[in-house]
Amino acid sequence: MPQTAADLLDLLDIETIDVNLFRGRQPDTSRQRVFGGQVAAQAFLAGARTVAPDRLAHSLHAYFLRPGDPAVPIVYDVQRLRDGRAFSTRRVVARQHGRDIFYVTINFQDEEPGFDHQAGAPAVVPPEESLRLVDIIRSRSEGGVDVEAWEREWSALDVRYVGVSGMGLPVDPARPAQARIWVRVDGEIPDDQALQRAVFIYASDLTLLGATLVPHGLTLNSPGVQPASLDHTVWFHRPFRADRWWLYDQESPSASGARGLSLAGIYTEDGTRAATVAQEGLIRPVAGPNVGGP
Repeated sequence: MPQTAADLLDLLDIETIDVNLFRGRQPDTSRQRVFGGQVAAQAFLAGARTVAPDRLAHSLHAYFLRPGDPAVPIVYDVQRLRDGRAFSTRRVVARQHGRDIFYVTINFQDEEPGFDHQAGAPAVVPPEESLRLVDIIRSRSEGGVDVEAWEREWSALDVRYVGVSGMGLPVDPARPAQARIWVRVDGEIPDDQALQRAVFIYASDLTLLGATLVPHGLTLNSPGVQPASLDHTVWFHRPFRADRWWLYDQESPSASGARGLSLAGIYTEDGTRAATVAQEGLIRPVAGPNVGGP
């Protein structure tokens, strides 16, 4: 997986192979399936390349259909559903081995003036006073195995731990599954909103499902849990940069039927509500070690 911001940009530099047809490369990884954030970000950029640069994405709705194979490239087929006076809609299908593995519908809009309001950001410690997630992993691991895995796969991201319900955040029986972290890409990304949003989409899939396990004292790496992203939705409210700190204010309002739902508000350091994310994922109890895939 990308270990630097430059590696991440290289991963997202999809190849144009025909009109409305693109190919995404794969990183060097020990993962047995493609990271969901990767296929979502590459698909997003494929769609964005078929729209005028000043028409920015305001929403995307995605479904993860099958686990991706990290050993072969992914082909992205863009369908131009609509180009109106202010909005454009694209549907992107990701394929491997002749099968669809991922669908996403993306809506783009010209910038317009309008009514403006937002919910306030929660009061949290700033990122400089928050613990680096890799240091928390190091303090809890034996022999540094988990730390090595994290640094090998995710070191392009700087993640700072604020807390979860009952550990850094107060216990609230009415909202038992909360998790907050600060995130940024650990390096500079060009000042291009399509690219900044693609990088954010990549990072947004990393921790969101984990909020569903907070009340149960488990993580996505715990034995006895089979996790997988099933769908992913993002609404972009205001321009922001993924290479500057953003607060990921995550909460799971419900889990049942081996599925968990997570919602999240994204805030910049000055309290601006930049985006909202929703995801439902598989959190299936299983016997034995952690296994992936639905």
